[in-house]
Amino acid sequence: MAITSRVIGRVDGNRPGPLVIVTAAIHGNEPAGVRALEEVFRCTEAVSAADFRGTFVGLTGNLQAFGRGLRFLDRDFNRMWTPADLDRVLLRGERNVCNEELELFQLYKLISELIREIRPVSVYFLDLHTTSAGGGIFCIPTDESGSLEFSKTLQAPVILEIFDKVQGTLLRFAADGHFTRGVADIPVCGAAFEAGQHDDPLSVSRSVSAIFHTLHHAGCTADPRMSNPEEALLRDTLSGLPRVVRLLHVHHILSGDQFVMRPGYVNFQPVKAGEHLADDIRGQVLSPYSGMILMPLYQPQGSDGFFLVKEEEYQ
Repeated sequence: MAITSRVIGRVDGNRPGPLVIVTAAIHGNEPAGVRALEEVFRCTEAVSAADFRGTFVGLTGNLQAFGRGLRFLDRDFNRMWTPADLDRVLLRGERNVCNEELELFQLYKLISELIREIRPVSVYFLDLHTTSAGGGIFCIPTDESGSLEFSKTLQAPVILEIFDKVQGTLLRFAADGHFTRGVADIPVCGAAFEAGQHDDPLSVSRSVSAIFHTLHHAGCTADPRMSNPEEALLRDTLSGLPRVVRLLHVHHILSGDQFVMRPGYVNFQPVKAGEHLADDIRGQVLSPYSGMILMPLYQPQGSDGFFLVKEEEYQ
């Protein structure tokens, strides 16, 4: 984990177009997205600026936590993107904040100044993540309009309504226009992409594929693969997974809960109402619904124990 610069790479085309911002390691123990961005920027070195529209930037999210291989240091960085948190941090200034507050200050300044510099026709955010359990390959739109269409192009199962139950995420902050405030009205579209288990080498390959699909969907390139060698691998991995699911329930963890997930659960595994999924200080944690489990927590840090989803008809 030798990344010391927040900007992993940047490509500027000769023709106007979108600004595509890909963030990785918003959670510092998720290195696959950073490695994928490094690989994509190596691939794009041969791309002529004349063949590229707009600007593509890859960023490391929680730089300090990434350097230490931890999910976060003080606070979950993907739960503190709120106007109230931002205003408090901006008021205190860069020299008077530390750890995730410093990350918030620096990343907000970088992205908002980038938008003001370029003034693109549109902004696309792709936020790359991985999970602590196996089989976690899916994407999360911020809404069921443009973001949903964008998410479908990433080829992975789409999870609906998670952003309604999880507060303070980078993508919700972006979709609500907080990075573009004070600038001319610029459309913003975003999606999160979960590429698999943290340390699975294939999570890097799946993230590479998602980045290429994003560049194509945004209109930066004409080729959806741009010589992407990982496309067939992604299709094979997704065989048998649902196309679209909707959130049923989130089990939030409170301080002092001593939450422990029972072993053996993987993403999209069917569970039944009343099934014993985990334990905490109050005793057994039972599933309130029948459905499929998503993101069961198998790491010491985290504020959500598991999610439950149900399959939707794909349209």
